[in-house]
Amino acid sequence: MFTKLPKILAVSALILALAAPAALAQTSPGYFIPPAAPQGGPAPSHPAAAKPAATPMSSDTAAADAADAQAQPKMPPIPQLPPLPKAAPPPVAVIGVLSVPEVMQKSTAAQGVQKIIQDRRAKLAEEAQKDQAGWQAEQAKITAERSTLTEAALEAKEKALQGEIAAAQTSFRARDQAIQNSAQAALGEIESTLIAVIRQVADEHGMNLVLHREQVALNVSAFDITDEVAAQLNKQVTTVPVPPSVVTPGMPISSPDDGQGNGQ
Repeated sequence: MFTKLPKILAVSALILALAAPAALAQTSPGYFIPPAAPQGGPAPSHPAAAKPAATPMSSDTAAADAADAQAQPKMPPIPQLPPLPKAAPPPVAVIGVLSVPEVMQKSTAAQGVQKIIQDRRAKLAEEAQKDQAGWQAEQAKITAERSTLTEAALEAKEKALQGEIAAAQTSFRARDQAIQNSAQAALGEIESTLIAVIRQVADEHGMNLVLHREQVALNVSAFDITDEVAAQLNKQVTTVPVPPSVVTPGMPISSPDDGQGNGQ
């Protein structure tokens, strides 16, 4: 019974998650092209493992497979449709590339949002650490009283502490989710302006197709409008309000395994 308490007090993962600074812009992913298999290479030196002899298929198995094949619906033949009237071809693509994460990293408004969100998370982490210290003190107290309390009394104290910890963890997750929601709302204000800025800069260069730089394997710098977009975004919006982080009834809360509660 009493040996369960150390497992109950394992909340360091939650505290570390709350204490970690929120990175509002992720770095660009790298690219990796796996090497092709060598053509005409030498055979491996070790002998191949002997394959087990195939067992003859029984008549019942063959009949079952045939029944399954007949039960599966066959795809109907492809219809022959008449050609449509010829339409005007699309314009010649004038391509630009852009790194949105880099733009957000250079955005003064996004930096301000990140600072506020980090301060709120740090305060929440401080409260979590304080509560953990209280739980550890309560655990030590129960340990000291072990020889003087009955088994029923010890079990009651253990259950009370377990309920207190579970309620606190739920509260911390809800408050962390509220902070994340505030960050998303503030960043949404920046992103709406960012879309307009991308259109503005692309139109300036006569571009009609802008791709994410993280999805392009190779490009020349003349295609890249990241710095121009970042500079223009900072002219349009320098700061945005971050709404209060309020826990509302029925608010969806991301699971810690979802990786959603990091303010990204």
